Amino acid sequence: MDMRLLSHAVLWLMRLVAALPLAWQAALGSVLGRLLYRLGGARRRVALRNLELCLPQLDGPAREALAREHFHWLARCLLERGLLWYASHDRLRRLIHVEGDVGYAERCGRPMMWLTPHFVGLDVGGAAVQLYVNRPAIVLYQPQSNPVFDAALRAGRLRFGHGKTLPRHGNVMSLIRAIRGGDVFVNLPDMDFGNRDAAMVPFFGVPAATLLAPARLARALGMVVQPLIVELLPGGQGYRVRFLPPWEDFPGADDDVAATRRVNAFIEEQIRAMPAQYLWVHRRFKTRPEGEPPLY
Repeated sequence: MDMRLLSHAVLWLMRLVAALPLAWQAALGSVLGRLLYRLGGARRRVALRNLELCLPQLDGPAREALAREHFHWLARCLLERGLLWYASHDRLRRLIHVEGDVGYAERCGRPMMWLTPHFVGLDVGGAAVQLYVNRPAIVLYQPQSNPVFDAALRAGRLRFGHGKTLPRHGNVMSLIRAIRGGDVFVNLPDMDFGNRDAAMVPFFGVPAATLLAPARLARALGMVVQPLIVELLPGGQGYRVRFLPPWEDFPGADDDVAATRRVNAFIEEQIRAMPAQYLWVHRRFKTRPEGEPPLY
């Protein structure tokens, strides 16, 4: 079958699934999660290795149980993507429950960053800020190799008109101009992009290549940083998006590495609160300090 036709067929199926009650989608996600855990050998091994490194207090059966639960949430996130892309404005407002100081960005009057770790429901946060906050947001994204999916992804993320995207490897000045122009930067700080503009900062006690951009941008542009955490709720209950209190004294003194340690420590704290929903299938420790063997 032609790849474009297949891609459009997948998107059509996503529309059909999106029309189902959320509880039905959650049940389908549970089945899909069990299947992905069995068939996704490479990602399963990455998740188990990450859990071994980050949560060494857990024994083997406990890590496996947590990994299985993680694949359940991961599958739900993938299956329910169509809901975010195609459901009505009113339906999403009923399903996305926001907590905390949602309107802070509108009152702030300064350059702002939403610090958003990689929990599986990350895209729900993007929908929430468009639905509930009257200030545009900008996010960096990785263009997809499939042009049909790339177009659908961008359209789905920007469907309510309050967001913008920039390619991750684009011109940094475009990002800075957008922030200075009033856009809130949605910063995803916890992926391994190699050594460039990064430092080896402990993550659960393991050195991890961590971008210095949150600290550097906040310092250079005088930004206020407000954490934003997304949680998928069981069954048909929907999603919780928490706008946490803005950080005081960040990035602090002229020490970007110390500020980045603070970011990682905060993410660790959030992971401990809901460990199964963190993106354990990402090779967080792919880049190693010089001379150290690979961990995967």
